[in-house]
Amino acid sequence: MGAERRRESASPIDMSVNVGRARLRHAVMTASGTAGHADELAAYGALDTLGAVVVKSLSIMPWAGNPAPRVHPVAQGMLNAVGLQGPGMDAWLRDDLPRLAARGADVVVSVWGRSLDEYRDVARALANGLGDGPHPIVAVEVNLSCPNMNGHGIFAHDADLSAAVIASVVGEVSLPVWAKLSPNTDRMVAIAGRVRDAGADAVTLINTVLAMALDPETGRPALGNGGGGLSGRAIHPVAVRAVHDVRAAYPDLPIVGVGGVADGWSAAELIMAGADAVQVGTATFADPAAPFQVARDLEAWLRTHGYRSIGSLRGLAHR
Repeated sequence: MGAERRRESASPIDMSVNVGRARLRHAVMTASGTAGHADELAAYGALDTLGAVVVKSLSIMPWAGNPAPRVHPVAQGMLNAVGLQGPGMDAWLRDDLPRLAARGADVVVSVWGRSLDEYRDVARALANGLGDGPHPIVAVEVNLSCPNMNGHGIFAHDADLSAAVIASVVGEVSLPVWAKLSPNTDRMVAIAGRVRDAGADAVTLINTVLAMALDPETGRPALGNGGGGLSGRAIHPVAVRAVHDVRAAYPDLPIVGVGGVADGWSAAELIMAGADAVQVGTATFADPAAPFQVARDLEAWLRTHGYRSIGSLRGLAHR
């Protein structure tokens, strides 16, 4: 009996998951904005062991981002106002995607825009740049937490605008489309339903929480842009609540959980709340090996608690 139990405990755990149409080899991914545009984390672990590398959000044009300072540490987290700095989609396809492909990584490409037309344009540029040949991209994550330059505020705070953006991207690409939503609205659950109806394969929950810190010497904002977004362990309970509520409202909607994932339990908690997969973000700033460590820790947590697969844990809070 003892030998049998040892063999069972040593047997592999099935860490593969489906997020809608996307099949991932592992439930743990990086989070957009925290792992660079290419293979920057390859020095710290094998990228082909993660579910996917989610790259920093890309627009149709090169974008310089916000003035420095762009990040500021706070208790249990970090403030950032990087401002979506990036090389633009065409340059990324030419220079960065081949580096990820050479590592054997699966890729989720995050896109953003200041208007409906810019979202459509960046999706079209992606589709045209990929053509019909093989590539490692498994999904497109649409960052809806961007200010709309037409004066309507953040896209993800408006159900009609969010649905319109998703429909425009879905109309340009054949890849699965994930909608990354904001927690800074009491309409998040309803908006999740609207983007699903507009064609989103999944929702990513959550993005950063609006926040600010002041410099104790000057009394001025600590970030060059003034306000920013709070991320890290401090927002993990917010992410758990968001995932739980959206899963309760839409039992069949695929969900990617992100927010304060830093170890095996915080990853497992989001999956119990209803996520199909998770992303590791801010923890990577403190330790670039964090996504790989969380992946190992999650597998160990499952084994210790008698689970043989990620699927057996998913949505446990709703059973």
